[in-house]
Amino acid sequence: MSFIDIQRKTNYAILTIKRPEALNALNDQVIRDIGHAVDILESEPAIRAFILTGEGKAFVAGADIAKMQSFNEKEGRDFSELGQNVFRKLELSKLVSIAAINGFSLGGGLELALACDIRFASNNAKLGLPEVSLGLLPGFGGSQRLPRIIGVGRASELIFSGDMISAEEGFRLGILNRVTTPEDLIAESEKLIQTILSRGPNAIRAAKMAIRQGIETSLDRGLDWERQLFGGRFADGETKEGLSAFLQKRKPVFGN
Repeated sequence: MSFIDIQRKTNYAILTIKRPEALNALNDQVIRDIGHAVDILESEPAIRAFILTGEGKAFVAGADIAKMQSFNEKEGRDFSELGQNVFRKLELSKLVSIAAINGFSLGGGLELALACDIRFASNNAKLGLPEVSLGLLPGFGGSQRLPRIIGVGRASELIFSGDMISAEEGFRLGILNRVTTPEDLIAESEKLIQTILSRGPNAIRAAKMAIRQGIETSLDRGLDWERQLFGGRFADGETKEGLSAFLQKRKPVFGN
């Protein structure tokens, strides 16, 4: 993986996209490296979460426009399919993901962040889906995920205008969970990861499954899915430990 650095901590990792000379723009290899990094971390039992960030002054400034300039129709579809498949892998991963947006997050970069569970950004970050200004539309899932996160009207405004917005506006719209100083971005992301990882690991996985499956179906089917997952927790010793610890007024001891 020439474009991804993996820094492992005790039970989580920090993934850094390393193509700063191109503002971490997404070409085929960068996208494949992201997918491969997720596969690697999922194969390591100790790892339960990761933070995704970029090297330099950008998270990801978009897809590689120079590469796309020569595309024909089939090549455009293939590139879209590659990005969609890798971002979907990230989205459905059993690992909890936080996008730590350290600068420009445009086009494919914002689409990548939208595929993560949680999004933090530094206060100097810029967000946007400017594809229409290039005669394109979002091709890595942005036209589908953004409306689900902030609603059709607001997503349509951002996609149709192609405008770039500040981190503060991204927070106001609900794209971002939190805005920090550049210096605190990774530390704040790690702080939340550590809080999440102190909870029941199987419960977190089940909750992520309920959220991801439920948002893509009807409310009634989502409620049924939640009910099945909730009931299943009572066959797990983790749940018994959590309930006992609460009643005994002590901290629970969870495994991985």
